[in-house]
Amino acid sequence: MSIGKYELIESDTQLALQWEGLKFAQFLINNIADAAFCIGADSQILYVNDATCSMLGYSREELLSIKLQDIDVHWRNNGLEQWRSLKRSGFLTYKSHYEKKGAWNSPVEVKIKYVEDQGTELACVFVSEKLEERTEVRQQYIESLQVNLQQGVVEYQRTENELATSLCMLRSTLESTANGILAVSFEGEILYYNRKYVDLWQIPRSIGISKKSSALAKAFFLSQVKDSELFLKAIWDLPSNSNYESYDLIELKDGRILAHYSEPQRIDDKVVGRVWSIWDITQSKRTEEALKLNEARFRILAETTDASIFIIQNAHICYVNPAAEVLTGYTQTELLNDFDINQLIKSRKLRQVHKQDGGGGYCEYQEMQIIAKNGMERWLACTVEILDGVLDFAKKPVQLITAIDITDYKQADLELRQALDQAKRLSELRERFVSMLCHQFRTPLNVVSFSADLLKRHIHHWTQEKNRSYLDMIQASVQQISELLDEILLFGRAEAAKLKCDPRPLDLNQFCRDIIAQIQLADGNQKIVNFVSQANCKTVYLDPKLLQHILTNLLSNAMKYSCADSKVDLEISCQSGHVVFQVKDTGIGIPVVDQQQIFEPFYRGSNIDSIPGTGLGLSIVKTLVELHGGQIIVESEVGLGTTFTLKLPSK
Repeated sequence: MSIGKYELIESDTQLALQWEGLKFAQFLINNIADAAFCIGADSQILYVNDATCSMLGYSREELLSIKLQDIDVHWRNNGLEQWRSLKRSGFLTYKSHYEKKGAWNSPVEVKIKYVEDQGTELACVFVSEKLEERTEVRQQYIESLQVNLQQGVVEYQRTENELATSLCMLRSTLESTANGILAVSFEGEILYYNRKYVDLWQIPRSIGISKKSSALAKAFFLSQVKDSELFLKAIWDLPSNSNYESYDLIELKDGRILAHYSEPQRIDDKVVGRVWSIWDITQSKRTEEALKLNEARFRILAETTDASIFIIQNAHICYVNPAAEVLTGYTQTELLNDFDINQLIKSRKLRQVHKQDGGGGYCEYQEMQIIAKNGMERWLACTVEILDGVLDFAKKPVQLITAIDITDYKQADLELRQALDQAKRLSELRERFVSMLCHQFRTPLNVVSFSADLLKRHIHHWTQEKNRSYLDMIQASVQQISELLDEILLFGRAEAAKLKCDPRPLDLNQFCRDIIAQIQLADGNQKIVNFVSQANCKTVYLDPKLLQHILTNLLSNAMKYSCADSKVDLEISCQSGHVVFQVKDTGIGIPVVDQQQIFEPFYRGSNIDSIPGTGLGLSIVKTLVELHGGQIIVESEVGLGTTFTLKLPSK
């Protein structure tokens, strides 16, 4: 065996000597006063002597499992740099603190020797404690303990004071609560009860509530309750260490009812006792019974009345009576199971609001329009009332709707209104008619009267030609009156629905040319009428009498309300089984405000000035167009002209 440059001849004698030498070296190392140990290049502790174990308080096995930085504070902060310095110089000395097991840091002086053998890097560490510094550290530690102890005492006193304050506040709270409180320990000993508990049970002072007087207290409680068996089972004999909550109603002989609620008290999930809470529910039970009685009475009335009754809470129907089922067509099951009330009520109209006596609510009168299951709309006269505490619906306010069907009344009211409107319209028509007669008849009658008077006085003195001119004026006035009477008669027949449409085959182009020729002849050919016809319009099926009056009136109006040198257009075309007529002029036009009423009887435009007319022509035209099953529209602009468009079925 070789170690460095030394050759050792292994013989039994030499091995024995080496073994003895190692034992002696170990004996010497373990008996020195200072701590000594070896570490590797990674600072792992490889060997420790007894002094090291004694100084640090660790076992040999614990020390051999840790590294130098685990106990050496100085080495922990810069161990890598320390190892490099050790390799360079071969020896290091420094002061540090060593962490002892379960104690404070101890000041030490450390000496380290670097050793390298056959490529293995080792370091021998020698540690000696500084007794003076150690004593000082111990003194500081003791002083620190004293300070911490004083702080602990102060903190304990503060906590004790806070606990006493909390207990005082808790006691005050329990004494001021409206419920009676009773606390029982795991063993059944009564720990606490407040004054309210004594008052509720009306316990006399001669009876103490404690474990020692349990027999006397038990006899008292049994003398107060109506059902002794229930009291014993639910209250007295209930184990204080039971692991469930309880709630029972105990009726006393004086008529009062006490609610008893208890629950186990736990510390770290362990039952340590039970706390009871007791309160008087006599009044609430009476109120509940009164509510049930009111509900029974209400149900009897609701089931027998003909009025429909709905009870609604937060847009949810809670109750309907049989009359409501008949009215709506829905069954009670359908209405009470998530029924959308907006599906039933279409509209509401508030009529009146009345405050109830005492100012606690209000009653409304509403008219509601509902849609029944079969789709029919019905009108209801309803009273809507807010009920709070009258009926038992989870102790929340409800809306009570009492409804009667007024659909027939509404229909009669509508018919009456329509009749009144018709009467008003007839009255207005009568007024317009009288006004028109006075105006339209006065002028030609004045002409006839004046001309006849002149002829009567001068017929023998005037020439035949002059006499004929006055006779022509009389004839024209009579013709004007005759046409006016014809229009009135035609309007009367149309209003009385005595006109009938009798379609016949008609050569439309020739028919229109004939009407234009007649109108131009009556006008003295003063205005030109342009006729435009598409090739596809030849023979159609229309009523010639009605169509003649329609076209004659529209063309006459176009010529009457146009300038002398202007022209009028008549255009016809056929499209999709209909004949379309357009009468256009470039006359005075119709103001926008008049266009909505221009087809009403006796209505005339606001810009006609002194142009004569009855106001019946366009009303008659519209009636005749509707008899054909057609429609007429007007487009006009003041100063630019007017276009009337007719669309009549051709078959």
